[in-house]
Amino acid sequence: MTLLLFFIITLTVHPINTHQSPLQFPCKPPHNTYQFCNKTLPNPIRAQSLLTHLTTLPTKLPLLSNTNPSIPSLQIPPYQWWSESLHGIASNGPGVTFNGSVPSATMFPQVIVMAAGFDRVLWRNVACMIGVEGRSMYNVGNAGLTYWAPNVNVWRDPRWGRGQETPGEDPRVVGDFAVEYVMGFQGGGGGGGRELLLEDRGGDGRLMLSACCKHFVAYDLEKWGSFSRYNFNAVVTDYDMEDTYLPPFKSCIQDGKASCLMCSYNSVNGIPACAAGDLLKIARTQWGFQGYITSDCDAVATIFEYQHYAKSKEDAVADALKAGVDINCGTYMRRNAKSALKERKIKEKDIDRALLNLFEVQLRLGLYDGDPSTGKYGSLGPKDVCSKEHKDLALEASRKGIVLLKNDKNFLPLKKKDVISVALVGYGANGTDQLGGTYSGIPCEPISYLKGVQKYMKDTSYAAGCLNISCTSSSQFDEAILIAKEADYVIVVAGLDLTQETEDLDRVTLLLPGKQMELVSSVAAVSKRPVVLVLTGGGPLDVSFAKADPKIASILWVGYPGEAGGKALAEIIFGDYNPGGRLPMTWYPESFTKVPMSDMNMRADPARGYPGRTYRFYTGECVFKFGHGLSYSTYNYNFLSVPATLKPSRFQNSGSIINMVYETKDGIKYILTKENPSCDSLRFHVKVSVTNAGDMGGGHVVLLFQKAASAIKGAPLKQLVGFTRVQTSPHETVTTSLLVDPCKHFSFANEHGNRILPLGNHVLMLDDLEQHLLIEA
Repeated sequence: MTLLLFFIITLTVHPINTHQSPLQFPCKPPHNTYQFCNKTLPNPIRAQSLLTHLTTLPTKLPLLSNTNPSIPSLQIPPYQWWSESLHGIASNGPGVTFNGSVPSATMFPQVIVMAAGFDRVLWRNVACMIGVEGRSMYNVGNAGLTYWAPNVNVWRDPRWGRGQETPGEDPRVVGDFAVEYVMGFQGGGGGGGRELLLEDRGGDGRLMLSACCKHFVAYDLEKWGSFSRYNFNAVVTDYDMEDTYLPPFKSCIQDGKASCLMCSYNSVNGIPACAAGDLLKIARTQWGFQGYITSDCDAVATIFEYQHYAKSKEDAVADALKAGVDINCGTYMRRNAKSALKERKIKEKDIDRALLNLFEVQLRLGLYDGDPSTGKYGSLGPKDVCSKEHKDLALEASRKGIVLLKNDKNFLPLKKKDVISVALVGYGANGTDQLGGTYSGIPCEPISYLKGVQKYMKDTSYAAGCLNISCTSSSQFDEAILIAKEADYVIVVAGLDLTQETEDLDRVTLLLPGKQMELVSSVAAVSKRPVVLVLTGGGPLDVSFAKADPKIASILWVGYPGEAGGKALAEIIFGDYNPGGRLPMTWYPESFTKVPMSDMNMRADPARGYPGRTYRFYTGECVFKFGHGLSYSTYNYNFLSVPATLKPSRFQNSGSIINMVYETKDGIKYILTKENPSCDSLRFHVKVSVTNAGDMGGGHVVLLFQKAASAIKGAPLKQLVGFTRVQTSPHETVTTSLLVDPCKHFSFANEHGNRILPLGNHVLMLDDLEQHLLIEA
């Protein structure tokens, strides 16, 4: 988060606190006789009890900030709502402390890399283990219970500095990742012996930790031109709101049962997101949200200070509270709520409603159940942080997320017995700072790319080539060229780090920074054999030069691969692991930077030269397409079971048959999918065979797409129906099945924001293999 203080927004950096503070908790004897301490009572009653003991405004108002002070009269200690856990327990939020008791935590790959693995089980397991580490740290006073992750914004524009934090550009993938993350993190269990399943997934359900779906909604711009995230008004059509921006949040809340929702800085169609009551109401009334709503830091202030939507500070507080915001990250609401009350902009009942939502989440977390060591998660502690099990999973996640983009003449993997020496070139390849990406903590045992390669090849020389990632000078090229000339094989590491893409920083180019391209080409030109290019960073890069250069045989994207990234990369290069990751985002050419980043439209508009966005609507050329990813094996598919024809059921109402078939002006027949009982009759399973035709076993991602057989106005060019990851042995055929729900998977939004399912011919696709089916009227 970024904290707004005195109207100046700066990135908050919290120094590591080396002082260990013992865990404090409410309801210690003899202060455990309050009704809110009674674990046998329903949480709403307990929350109301706690509220009744807060008899003065000076006691209530400070609780509207993320930093809650103690309540001495009730012996309730301070509480910090803000902790971060995007891909491991992070040091960004003030709720987390690393010290002698817990000096580090497992740093899994950045989210975009985990998404490239397309592995739901992996996602759930990672989230579960992050949750275990968070709860373990809470038990010794090093962390809170409420975390502000995952980031479930759709990656709309490749320049966005925070795209790395998301699962990519496909709303279905983003939503599915959100569900697995939230359920695993909040206590829904995972693999590896961590069975922490909740008895109740409803509002009274116990939580291991609280996860937060952020940033609601249509937030994906930091700084571009005259726009910043604090003043940007995202103009979103009904089309795009319904089938791009809202679906991941719906999944996160409705299916994942997230206990927190964060509203974003930006405005949406003229209304600041944290004042957009109609949007926030959707979460509670339509999606069944049971939790608390927090502002981003300090998004309540921006309603007045930056967006000038409110006429005063008091109006901004009133707008946020009445829209449904419960807590403000920052102090703006706390400082201005009293005067808002005095001016009758808000009523005390507005504050009480917010506090009740906050208390109920704390109660589900067991905060008022007495000594945590006697509770369900009381046995967790430092021994459960950076455990072998967790470090092994970080390695698995890194392996699965690395994507092989190019491999001319099967240049990779390198055969160890044939390699005499290796030259590794690239700034950062000898360090570990580039492994984590945004929202990282202190990793357990980070392994650099150089260290990983040296495990396989002791005769490995290294040269940075550039002074930093910006690479504005060629002064260090000579050393890199020299070792490249002498080595048997050359690996060049290039790409991005957080000086190029991060919170509050978008990119202006998709090319490699500075003189990196020149470095790569210069090294490739003098090396004995074609080189291996390794690309770091989350954002897509236009590396068309490398794709076309025969002197660059192979390209691997590692992104921000987490603490085990160096080991995972070396295992792939030297053939101990078969890469199987696929890109969860489109890699656009540099010409895409001419498209205004402020244009929120997803669909192409040829009349104004607008190419559209993401693989679903983009009509231009790609460097690498969504879903691209090679392997050391080749795979073949067969459709084994797909119905040739589907027909929606017809239902009777008051003795007459409802005609649910409509027709567009273009003569396309369709049905509306919302609350349509005929949708149930259309579901089916697609059974496919996957044959590994190569000599190396490995994991393979199966991506099933759909498109309409003929062009339909407003329809995606294609869209992802489902995905799974299968494990195969050499020359083995395995079968897998994917559930297809046409009302969800084949539908899209019309201009009114209603999801429609076109009738007629549809095409299912597995790479180049197609299967037609008909949905009859």
